[in-house]
Amino acid sequence: MSTTQTMMRAGREAQLAGDPWTAVEIFEDLAAREPANAEVRYWLASAKLTSGDPNGAALAMEDARILHTLPLVTARGGDAGRCRTDAAHAALIADQLYGQHMVAMSAVVRALCLSAGRMGAEDLLAYGLSLQHQGRVEEASEVFGMVAEARPTPRASQFRLWATLFCEDGEARFAEEAKAWARRHAPAHPAAPFSNPPLGGRRLRIGYVAPNFAGSQLRQYMTPLLENHDPAAVEVTLYPASADTESNWPDWIAVHPIGHLSDADAAALIRRDGVDVLADCWGHTAGSRISVLARRPAPVQVAWINSSHTTGLEQVDYIPHATSDRSYPEGRYTEEIWQIGPVYTAFRPAEGRLPPVPTPALASGLLTFGSFNHPAKLNDWVLDAWAAILRSTPSSRLLLKYSYFSDPVLQRATQARFAARGVAPERIVFEGHTTGEAYFAAYRQVDLMLDAWPFAGSTTTLDALSNGVPVLTMADCDFQGGAYAQAMLKASGLPDLLTDTPDAFVERALELTEDLQRLDALRARVRPSFEAGGCCDEVGFTRRMEQAFGEMFTRWRREAGLDGQPVRAAS
Repeated sequence: MSTTQTMMRAGREAQLAGDPWTAVEIFEDLAAREPANAEVRYWLASAKLTSGDPNGAALAMEDARILHTLPLVTARGGDAGRCRTDAAHAALIADQLYGQHMVAMSAVVRALCLSAGRMGAEDLLAYGLSLQHQGRVEEASEVFGMVAEARPTPRASQFRLWATLFCEDGEARFAEEAKAWARRHAPAHPAAPFSNPPLGGRRLRIGYVAPNFAGSQLRQYMTPLLENHDPAAVEVTLYPASADTESNWPDWIAVHPIGHLSDADAAALIRRDGVDVLADCWGHTAGSRISVLARRPAPVQVAWINSSHTTGLEQVDYIPHATSDRSYPEGRYTEEIWQIGPVYTAFRPAEGRLPPVPTPALASGLLTFGSFNHPAKLNDWVLDAWAAILRSTPSSRLLLKYSYFSDPVLQRATQARFAARGVAPERIVFEGHTTGEAYFAAYRQVDLMLDAWPFAGSTTTLDALSNGVPVLTMADCDFQGGAYAQAMLKASGLPDLLTDTPDAFVERALELTEDLQRLDALRARVRPSFEAGGCCDEVGFTRRMEQAFGEMFTRWRREAGLDGQPVRAAS
């Protein structure tokens, strides 16, 4: 065994045994001996973080990412040296890497360009996204702030909005950023009086706004609603970017594309359609048309699905939430919360699911925890809890699956974060994006899913439950993410998967996995209980939404003084 191998083993053993100070000495010595060794820098970052030197850890981690990335760029046919001097070449390589979900590698290449002072607003935006998708959300927020200053457009500012939601105290920060965005980019426009008549003898007219309903993440939430709306009670119009994506909805649903229209023209179209209740389903996500609602094209305006947090717009009247007795921080929402019942969305499980299987560890003897969440949700306090679980179950592993986890640099950096918490790198395994049977088969590897917080899983949790995998959740209802997670699991009849503190989360994970037969009994209940619960009650949910929209419209007429009076014509 070489001197380097001997020292690496000694440093690794010291770090994992809880002696980071010895590990730091060893890895600093090795870094001086082998300055181009990325693996040494990853371990040095872990040891420095554990020893209480976060700044030194950050520097070592950045060195590790660079030393790891540049040879991989060369192996892929890029010129790593040229990336330092040729901004166009660096941007090309970074774009290619980003398109392949190699977000950590892409960020390294763009940072080389940035350090030389050669990066425009679009390059900065791409750099911020590559940071956010690794989970480096504070850095991403700072970069998006630079973009917004250089190019103060609604789109640029919205990117910073989403980054702040993943940061510490994210919901409060998001609310303030959303309100600032609305003041700057979506001020109220004078609106002519509405001519919408009372509901007696006619159908309620509902409009939904999003860039894409059928071909986006909205599909599994919109399908239960659109296929179950009562055409005798409501008229429905979709306002997507293009009609081409929306061909498979019921024939009676109208599709009026607005992608080619300005905000003013889109608002005029919606007003001409006589919409009573307009629901924006996209929020501030990229491609948003929420600024159309600033022009008040409908008498009642609602934010839904992608907007369980405030939009910041005074012109949005309501946000539906699951019914609860939680209290909301004063001033957190510009909208009124409308409690809608046990869940605030219905969900259609994906086609092609495989039959559920028993707890995998019963046959394999290897306990597998899993998370299919976006890397941005894997904050330090989540990793603290997950690592505590792994340390207490030394024969277990953690499977992290997301498209960005195909990036070898993100993989190794994530392992280093766990090593700083006493978990060996090889116990953290990864899968990237898969589809069809391969995607569903991934659930057959996982014994217990671990949710993140405060930004809890949504589609990932619902997908796991619909595939028969228990999902353990830390549902702190002081946060909307926690309240949402709690509603999903309660509606699915699975309250034993709910906890409300990180310590309780760790304790419950250990309780559930110490008796695999007991875990298997729980697992056998998950899919049938989910399918029988409120999340899959498509008709019941749709009737509640129709009733809520009707009540909102009736309230508007009453508060506008229109009931019992002639309705004013729009000017």
